[in-house]
Amino acid sequence: MQIMKVDPRALKENPDRMRQTKSSPQADALMLATIKAVGIVQPPVVAPEGDGGNGYIIDAGHRRVRLAIAAGLEEIEILVVDAANDNGAMRSMVENSVREALNPVDQWRGIERLVALGWTEEAIAVALALPVRQIRKLRLLANVLPAMLEQMALGDMPSEQQLRVIAAAGQVDQKEVWKAHKPKKGDTAPWWQIANALTKKRMYAKDASFGDDLAQAYGIEWVEDLFAPADQDGRYTTNVEGFLGAQHEWMTNNLPKKGAIVEVNSWGQPEIPKKASQVYGKPSKFDHAAMYLDRDGKVQTIHYRMPEVAKPMSSAGDGSVGGGDDANVTPKVRPDVTQKGHDMIGDFRTDALHDALGRAPIEDDMLMALMVLAFAGQNVRVDSGAGGTFYGGKRFSRHAVGLFDEHGKLAFDQDTLRVAVRSVLIDVLSCRRGISNSGMVARIAGDAIGADEFLPNMGSEDFLLCLSRQALEASCAETSIQPRQKVRETRAALVEHFASKRFVHPSGRFAPAADELLDWIRAGATADVIGTGSQDDEDGNVGTSAKEHEGPVEEDVDQYDPHDADGAANEENDQDFDQRAAA
Repeated sequence: MQIMKVDPRALKENPDRMRQTKSSPQADALMLATIKAVGIVQPPVVAPEGDGGNGYIIDAGHRRVRLAIAAGLEEIEILVVDAANDNGAMRSMVENSVREALNPVDQWRGIERLVALGWTEEAIAVALALPVRQIRKLRLLANVLPAMLEQMALGDMPSEQQLRVIAAAGQVDQKEVWKAHKPKKGDTAPWWQIANALTKKRMYAKDASFGDDLAQAYGIEWVEDLFAPADQDGRYTTNVEGFLGAQHEWMTNNLPKKGAIVEVNSWGQPEIPKKASQVYGKPSKFDHAAMYLDRDGKVQTIHYRMPEVAKPMSSAGDGSVGGGDDANVTPKVRPDVTQKGHDMIGDFRTDALHDALGRAPIEDDMLMALMVLAFAGQNVRVDSGAGGTFYGGKRFSRHAVGLFDEHGKLAFDQDTLRVAVRSVLIDVLSCRRGISNSGMVARIAGDAIGADEFLPNMGSEDFLLCLSRQALEASCAETSIQPRQKVRETRAALVEHFASKRFVHPSGRFAPAADELLDWIRAGATADVIGTGSQDDEDGNVGTSAKEHEGPVEEDVDQYDPHDADGAANEENDQDFDQRAAA
């Protein structure tokens, strides 16, 4: 390495120089004024010419040499170094990168030139202090149509998303699209139209449920998306039909026992059987599963419940719906929460109640009180021997057998008893809508043991769709969100706000309204407990007299006891019942 003076006009330009984009006239004018005032501060780097030549080739400093000639300098100092094997390509790359950031197009071309000269991607990454993945990304961008690169070199750069779409397309497609959307001289290119024309549907490997065997069978080849985050699986394929076919075959092979593959509607929602209701909480073993492919081709599963068998019409009812005068019919006002919303709330409450019964701290006296409440639920009927039907015997016996020892005697400790009581309460108490609803008692129980803490986040799109405008705006009151002019915009803002927070709608909490609770207590206090008609008839009427039941009771006795062997026992039971009622 040595310093010498030469005529700048005798120096030769390096064909492998990295910076090929012209600098701005303002920058050239500033450097020219500096050279005229103080000369060249840092000598250009040159190397002896190879192949028998006796001249010097510029490695770094083409712009300084050009402006020195423009300034009329007869001699300039140069720094002579040994010639490199790659004709100084890497040295020029590093020199220009350190001095001033290269134009992106020059950087892409430079890396591709280094690869052509024998440099590996790993070696280039070490020399430029860049990740290997970044080098591969830049190499991919070098495959952009040269005419597009020339446009980008002028400073007209597309966005990263648009650039990623353009670089992934083939040269033939790029050429056709560029011909149709090529800008006039001096105008900017419509990159969004170009990217839109080159866009192809991508199906990502991270969304695939199938394995390599099905991928090979359907001819799927994964391509790595170098623009995706390095810590994510960015592989994709444009073979959409093959991807969806492999997903369908995987669903067929992995269909659950009560499962079915369903289609989606135009909104991308699964079409479950008519009259079926979707389960938003934890599914039970009696629920059905529906598997489908969403718009991204990803396998999704939802659960639904078939409708319960309707109760037969009462003999006293005529099947008509009571109502007033048609002339006085008022227009319907949408409730704050729709029927679907109440269904979701019922599922949420039931799951939270069961979680609380299984894990929340509950004192023994509270457990006993809850047990009394549970058997007052709407979904429980007990056969007491005096009539009625007991539906839960077989289901509850599985909890009772744990209280017996191997000799058939009752033998249990407090922990065993607590587990059995909690299990019975879980089977009995329910907030789901329909025949299994325990009614007020389930909400009282949930409020007593703090089941509100187990409720899920209701700030989802599915649940907020069930709220009216008034309910949505009321939900905004407890947040920093202002109601929007359109309902869907308000709902979208709430979904985004509650994505990282837990939201429970007031109507979904367990604590019942005070007036409802008092009405329920009063109704229970006025129930007939004297024995003159304590059982509700099939129409829900209370207070039927003993004389009205006299005939049917005798018919039942004749049916089950034709020899009237237990007549005295029945009279004794009636006397005991009257004594208990009087007490």
